[in-house]
Amino acid sequence: MSTILPSSLSHEIFSSFRMLFFTIFPLFLISLFVIIKYWHNSNNSSTTKKNLPPSPPRIPLLGNLHQFGLFPYRTLHTLSHKYGPLMLLYFGKVPVLVISSADTARKVMKTHDLVFSDRPYRKMNDILLYGSKDMASCGYGEYWRQLRSLSLLHILSNRRVQSYRRVREEETLRMMKHIKECSSASPLNLSELCATITNDIACRVALGKTYREGKGKRFHKWLLEFGELLGTVCIGDYIPWLDWLGKVNGLYGKAEKCAKILDDFIEQVIEDHISRRSDGDVENEEHNDFVDVLLSVQKTDAIGFSIDKTAIKALILDMFIAGTDTTYTVLEWTMTELLRHQTVMHKLQDEVRTVVGNRTHVTEEDLVSMNYLKAVIKETLRLHAPVPLLVPRKSMEDIKLNGYDIAAGTQVIVNAWAIARDPSSWDQPLEFKPERFMNSSIDYKGLDFELIPFGAGRRGCPGVLFAIAVNELVLANLVHHFDWKLPDGVAVKDLDMSETVGITCHRKYPLLAVATKYDKNE
Repeated sequence: MSTILPSSLSHEIFSSFRMLFFTIFPLFLISLFVIIKYWHNSNNSSTTKKNLPPSPPRIPLLGNLHQFGLFPYRTLHTLSHKYGPLMLLYFGKVPVLVISSADTARKVMKTHDLVFSDRPYRKMNDILLYGSKDMASCGYGEYWRQLRSLSLLHILSNRRVQSYRRVREEETLRMMKHIKECSSASPLNLSELCATITNDIACRVALGKTYREGKGKRFHKWLLEFGELLGTVCIGDYIPWLDWLGKVNGLYGKAEKCAKILDDFIEQVIEDHISRRSDGDVENEEHNDFVDVLLSVQKTDAIGFSIDKTAIKALILDMFIAGTDTTYTVLEWTMTELLRHQTVMHKLQDEVRTVVGNRTHVTEEDLVSMNYLKAVIKETLRLHAPVPLLVPRKSMEDIKLNGYDIAAGTQVIVNAWAIARDPSSWDQPLEFKPERFMNSSIDYKGLDFELIPFGAGRRGCPGVLFAIAVNELVLANLVHHFDWKLPDGVAVKDLDMSETVGITCHRKYPLLAVATKYDKNE
């Protein structure tokens, strides 16, 4: 049976529909016009005059953002197979150059290093890093040169790194003692242990003491949050008119809360140091922590320019970004590969135990003679780069690269993960084979572009010496003091190798292993 609507209700529905139509239809026409205009401009913007690098098809507004994938370094690696080691993408309308070969990386970070030494703007850096006032994310210029000079001369120099030897050895021995006290039959969470020791070392070196309880425990919790937020891509960075999404979905609010909590903590640490220094309670300069060094530089104007408290805070955060997260990631993946390759594990143990002899633990002098240990760490850095996509750069002027025209303002992403798997540079690139480094001069310090886990050139990581000193000492002691195996019921082929999503490439699931104390008399 049909139903006839009352005339008043019919009129109301018609009026509502008409209002909805005349509201939405103009917006639809405007959006359609914007899309067509964008598409027209994108596809006809002087492409005949410029020789641009190969580029996959893109869609209006998003460009190639929809192709980025859950694991961007893998997605970009796959795309490079089709479009080559120098590939142009568009994130929104922002041109992004993707580098996937050692030869092209050398041209970007050595031959034309100055041109590509700037950093692109990122909203998260502004929120989390005091308006991008840290050394890693600030733009190229006098301020960056001053911070880098300060870091290399006063904080991360070889002499300063060696001065923290006592801290590294004490914390490593504390870790070994803890493992020995645990039941040898129960699996240990190696991921957690590696994170703890790198955090403790970083805290003592940067802040003067470990922070494990109370506010310190909260500090570590928010540092993890900080790392995740720092790796988050904000759509507004590439499509500015969608920046409001970061406010609506709570991302910016979450980042601001994290920044405030960490700032309050670091502010209190600095105030404690200032108070202690005013009371004359300062240790020998060689054993001063980073905060002491920075306050001393600020007070004496030792570097010829002034630094304010904001710069000090930003540098301290840089220390934790580079000195904890990435460092423990290398330890975690190294132990993972050793558990998967028992032949390599036994060969490494033989070297370490032979060098140490009858002594109870490994010292830093011993490390000089451990060439296979160094090869194992290099191979881990090759297969498991802590930061698979190096921190983006930005070109400061128009330039020709491999015959292609690269415009000023183009962002540059170097896919270190893909370069380390390039079969033109590496034999059996997917295999874990430390022996490949035993008779090779290739190193990770930024001079050999086949292996660039720490970057290279002006914007390379200045904390390489600090990170490697921690990794070598902890790893050597782990394999010296204990024999390691996977928990009962877990076969090598079943060990999950899944990775996390973010700026740093961790294991997705904690690494569990059983430690048996080594007895050299058996």
